[in-house]
Amino acid sequence: MPYIISTVNVNGVRAATGKGMLAWLAATEADIVCVQETRATDEQVRAALAPALDAGWWLSHAEPESKGRAGVGILSRRAPHAVRIGFGSSEFGASGRYLEADFDHVTVASVYVHTGEAGTARQDEKYRFLGELGVSMTARTGDFVVSGDWNIAHTELDLKNWKGNLKSAGFLPEERAWIDEMLAAGYVDVVRRLYPEVEGPYSWWSYRGRAFDNDTGWRIDYQLARGDLAARAKQAVVERAATYDQRWSDHAPVTVQYR
Repeated sequence: MPYIISTVNVNGVRAATGKGMLAWLAATEADIVCVQETRATDEQVRAALAPALDAGWWLSHAEPESKGRAGVGILSRRAPHAVRIGFGSSEFGASGRYLEADFDHVTVASVYVHTGEAGTARQDEKYRFLGELGVSMTARTGDFVVSGDWNIAHTELDLKNWKGNLKSAGFLPEERAWIDEMLAAGYVDVVRRLYPEVEGPYSWWSYRGRAFDNDTGWRIDYQLARGDLAARAKQAVVERAATYDQRWSDHAPVTVQYR
């Protein structure tokens, strides 16, 4: 069956629902919405999304162990057959960075890879997370899509100011090589496959300065798919707000139609 899947880092679900996320959910045609950085407990997320849940959305959520950080979820039009939190990691199992759900023969995952900071323990943690996640992803078979905020710009097309970020977390050679490894293992960056020579389309813009108005952004929100599902990706769009004041997150939803 066809699916429309969206992914968006909400930058705090309680703030996002107060700025326009609920209106977006009421209007979207997506069947499944992967969200990241809810920054809230299960109870708080359900309270913030109550109007959407009352309207028929089903919520699966992995709350973070660290208050106010991480948290990922999957909103769906119908209940999944099964839900799993984490990917078998003892270090990151309770971090609220990974959740997957089964729908018919398709498994959809929501992932949040934290930003990192070059040359610090935080960057080392990011590499450990990516290493363990990569082992899990390469072991998968069938129709599978991992959607989320990867905090990695893969190529020079994926961020406006790539020359100024050659030594910055998010564009480091080791991070970019990890994406290469996933593609070599059979995953498809479906947006890039559909738009191979386009700058962007960017999905994150800093709140600082005029980054959004000047479209000085990063493409760090991906849907990596494998199996027959990857070939079924026929159309994609980054739902960039029309104006700065209409943004309800510093990210924009990335929506893909799988037919």
